[in-house]
Amino acid sequence: MSDYPYLDRIHSPADVRALNRNELPILADELRRFLIESVSKTGGHLSSNLGTVELTVALHTVFNAPEDRIVWDVGHQTYSHKILTGRRDAMAGLRHYGGISGFPRRTESEYDPFGTAHSSTSISAALAMAVAARDRNEARASIAVIGDGAMSAGMAFEALNNAGSMKDINLLVILNDNEMSISPPVGALSNILARLMAPYDTARRLGKKVLRAAPSPVLDLARKVEEVAKGMVAPDSPGTLFEEFGFHYFGPVDGHDLDVLVPTLQNLRNFKGPRFLHVVTRKGQGYKLAEADPVRYHGVSKFDHRTGLQEENTGTRPTYTQVFGDWLCDAAALDARVVGITPAMCEGSGLTRFAREFPERYYDVGIAEQHALTFAAGLACEGYRPVVAIYSTFLQRAYDQLIHDIALQNLPVVLAIDRAGLTGADGATHHGTFDLSFLACIPNMLVMTPADENECRQMLHTALCHEGPSAVRYPRGKGPGTVPETGLDTLPIGKGEIRRHGRKTALLAFGSLLAPALEAGEALDATVANMRFVKPIDETLIAHLAREHDLLVTLEENAVTGGAGSEVARVLDALPARPRFLRLGLPDRFIDHGEQRQLLAETGLDAAGIESAIRSTEQDK
Repeated sequence: MSDYPYLDRIHSPADVRALNRNELPILADELRRFLIESVSKTGGHLSSNLGTVELTVALHTVFNAPEDRIVWDVGHQTYSHKILTGRRDAMAGLRHYGGISGFPRRTESEYDPFGTAHSSTSISAALAMAVAARDRNEARASIAVIGDGAMSAGMAFEALNNAGSMKDINLLVILNDNEMSISPPVGALSNILARLMAPYDTARRLGKKVLRAAPSPVLDLARKVEEVAKGMVAPDSPGTLFEEFGFHYFGPVDGHDLDVLVPTLQNLRNFKGPRFLHVVTRKGQGYKLAEADPVRYHGVSKFDHRTGLQEENTGTRPTYTQVFGDWLCDAAALDARVVGITPAMCEGSGLTRFAREFPERYYDVGIAEQHALTFAAGLACEGYRPVVAIYSTFLQRAYDQLIHDIALQNLPVVLAIDRAGLTGADGATHHGTFDLSFLACIPNMLVMTPADENECRQMLHTALCHEGPSAVRYPRGKGPGTVPETGLDTLPIGKGEIRRHGRKTALLAFGSLLAPALEAGEALDATVANMRFVKPIDETLIAHLAREHDLLVTLEENAVTGGAGSEVARVLDALPARPRFLRLGLPDRFIDHGEQRQLLAETGLDAAGIESAIRSTEQDK
């Protein structure tokens, strides 16, 4: 007998809608159990997905996807959605090479109307879809499901501001608030209010029609009575804010109670105009370990779903993230000007210890990368030494602030850029493959690429001591195993080094590709240079290598277009005579998800791929 008798019957949302109301909680329970078992085998995002099981079931019960557009913000909470939309069997390959993505993807399913993985985009996209439906006279709904964390980004409020003025669109924004719990009395009251809100809104609209011809004092009195009534039942309600944006606000409601969610969504489906539903959920719901520690179980490796024990990394080598966190604490202990800034990535960026030891100098600004950089610029103007810990893929969201607010004013802001290069299972949306290209073209920037852990520490301190904007980009995970020194040493700016002397061919490696370059260099008897700096590039070293070798090859874990190789090419173009030149890097396409070693092999950036590309070039001369 199957462990999932109801889930076995679900092949599309139409099968969900065929269930009666009493069967929906059973389906939700099976879905939650399947999620825990499935993610325990593949790894992935767990806490956030457990928190949206009932909401997903309710959405697919009430709305007719894919005709109705459901846009999930970020999308790391869409595993239930994937399962209910025909991808249950594919969950065995979730986030693995050749398998399905951990985020919504338009090319993966017609039930994913918009690809997401970065936060705060859902309202803009859903609004556009609602506008398209209105203009085409199509009777379909557009729903944006956005988390409370994503609501901290300015883009979400830009979309709310735009949407609130459009009274003829069919748009529902669902705030998935998973940062607060509901006590029984408050929860009961909230549920009653949710059921009453739909007829209340009807009465309000009817009242407006009746009072339309009434004198102004009567209308003013009616508005005051309405606001007083709202204040009596929910004096601290956030609804006033969203009402001011032009939305009809409903909630908060218990996001784990299908007896409330389904009728609330059914009522809201029949309304027009921009609506805002506040749903309160709990991360890790239904799995006690994840409920108790939702941060630890946010993104998990494979684990035993019965005990909750995750596969532990038994190695003693620190990750680059840990090297950064330790350096920042050491630097802050000696310099009171040092402050740490993160856009909602404390744990991921290695700032946990810093936040604990220097709380007065730690700033988590929320999911607001643009604000993070301009905030850092303002602190630099006041004599501080701000260090912004940010993922490469998220730095893209603040490019104008980097140029206009930091680089143009030549301010000493340090960008500690984590997850540079190929990051693995999160895929194309999270690979840090463009930063060298978009950083190198900015005037005043200092751009460094450490090849090992100790070099990372040295470069971070070089950046801190530099009187101008600087960036140190380092990969996810561990380096080659060089033990970081405990001192706070710097490197001479713009100087690389030769790590292996060979003949005919010289490999110019940037950052993480030094290790495979050295391996390939042994097979080819090639010279290998650790370039260290992308900007300023070591022009003297390049000229020396060009004189002594027949072929120069640049290696970078970055888009080959406009990357470090382009800087070397610029130098070579100015030489009176130049050798043959080959640029190796990431191809001009988006790289899918998989283990880092698999992706490096696929793109020809492992030792074997580097050796093969060079031998082919030598044969073609």
